[in-house]
Amino acid sequence: MTATVIPSTYPAGDRTLPSEVAPMAHDGLDSGPVFVVGPDRSGTTLMQALLGSHPNIAMPPKASNMWTYFYDRYGDLSVPAAFERCLAAILAYRHAAILEPDADQIRAEFRAGEATYARLFAVIHAQYARRLGKPRWGDRSTYVERHADEILAAFPTGRMVHMIRDPRDRYASSITRWSRGAGRVGGATARWLYSARLARRNEARYPDRYRIVRYEDLASDPETVLRATCAFLGEAFDPAMLDLEGAEGFRGRGGNSSYGRHDEAHISPRSVGRFKSVLSKRELAFMQTYAGREMRRMGYAPISLRLSTNDRMRFLAWELPLNLVRMAIWRVLVGLSAAGPKALSRRSSGSGPR
Repeated sequence: MTATVIPSTYPAGDRTLPSEVAPMAHDGLDSGPVFVVGPDRSGTTLMQALLGSHPNIAMPPKASNMWTYFYDRYGDLSVPAAFERCLAAILAYRHAAILEPDADQIRAEFRAGEATYARLFAVIHAQYARRLGKPRWGDRSTYVERHADEILAAFPTGRMVHMIRDPRDRYASSITRWSRGAGRVGGATARWLYSARLARRNEARYPDRYRIVRYEDLASDPETVLRATCAFLGEAFDPAMLDLEGAEGFRGRGGNSSYGRHDEAHISPRSVGRFKSVLSKRELAFMQTYAGREMRRMGYAPISLRLSTNDRMRFLAWELPLNLVRMAIWRVLVGLSAAGPKALSRRSSGSGPR
């Protein structure tokens, strides 16, 4: 099944924009949380900053990663000792510290309702939203698309926005921060395939509550994409979002591209297609061979490649098997992580693209 992407960059008739809808009524913090998900280096931070600039949506400046690192890791939270272990771990996590959680208030609010991980995370985020004076809370965490079933069951009015990006550009962006290393393109391909397949599966299962947004569309036409995204979320579009007024840290970095600097709050498509000048033909050959079908489903066309004899021999004898092993290892790590793949996202210390 082909994913629905906003806005359309596909042939006429294949994609449609959602119609504008009236904004949701805000009843305290019950209008439904907003989750921004997807692989790292795919525009999740940009979407987080844009949505966090909406007057109704509180988006923390960093990924909370609560579902990735803490969900179902400490046992039954109705057991006081388990709850305290989990809370202590969250409070010690530096991304959670940005939310300035009040531990005593968390304990009091949590005891007043159902003892679930989803509710604990919601209590923490709701505190942050109230501090900002906003009626709706949001969260960004990479690869949390894996928990779409649990999240959307826990929050019946919640919405998920899944950012996807050309896997070649995503990998090219990642290696501007971290060195390549042997077999890295294999891990990067496995990660992208994992997220892209979950994106299509989740959107098919929750068509009114799950939406795929391509980074390329957001970077090329941010207003059109934001208007469609706001309609999906049941919010009125606010032009202040484009100025990133609610995301000072992101705004001050001068743009959304890893390649060079931009004017403050500038959103540019200059990184689209950059892989052509960054990745080797052998890296592209591997990625297009093993992700080509999924790339086409997401609207990313493989490019024609012609390897020299030496490149072909090196690819077949060394890089192909090494990258396949890297892919297999990554998949095993995911399979072994029953509650949530710790290996999926970089830890706060970072270890580079895998």
